Amino acid sequence: MNVKLKNDAGVVKEVKVGFSWTTFFFGFIPALIRGDLKWAVIMFVTAMLAGIFTLGIGAWIPGIIFSFVYNKIYIKGLLEKGYRPATESDQTTLEQQEIISPVAKGA
Repeated sequence: MNVKLKNDAGVVKEVKVGFSWTTFFFGFIPALIRGDLKWAVIMFVTAMLAGIFTLGIGAWIPGIIFSFVYNKIYIKGLLEKGYRPATESDQTTLEQQEIISPVAKGA
């Protein structure tokens, strides 16, 4: 499921919600391509540390963990940078996935 996020300048980004297959297969590279350098470095370092302490066997474990959480982290980062859901449907999807808090209606 995808949502569109839009900033004040009119830039629209379409982001997948849920499990990140690209992170599962390619590790930190999708974060690098998205320009999310901070999380790319964090993913790379955790994979390296896990690999060092397990003689290379455990290097894939952080990749599996980040596959479940990275898209949510990326969306929250975009929201902090001023992006907002582009449509009411996108707003509802983000609320259902508990990425953002529901907006009080009628307030």
